[in-house]
Amino acid sequence: MKPLNSVLEPGMLVRHPGRPDWGTGQVQSVIGDRITVNFREAGKLVIDGERVELMPVYES
Repeated sequence: MKPLNSVLEPGMLVRHPGRPDWGTGQVQSVIGDRITVNFREAGKLVIDGERVELMPVYES
């Protein structure tokens, strides 16, 4: 798993670096390298954590 993905937990907000059009997503689950994220503009997707490093979003 990519380094930043190892800190992801359900409920965290993330962005996909290659798909900014998907908007912010909320992590639903992390099982091994499979990260399920519900993106605002793309719906629920399963991301391969070995191929994509999701970027945490810290909103105040």
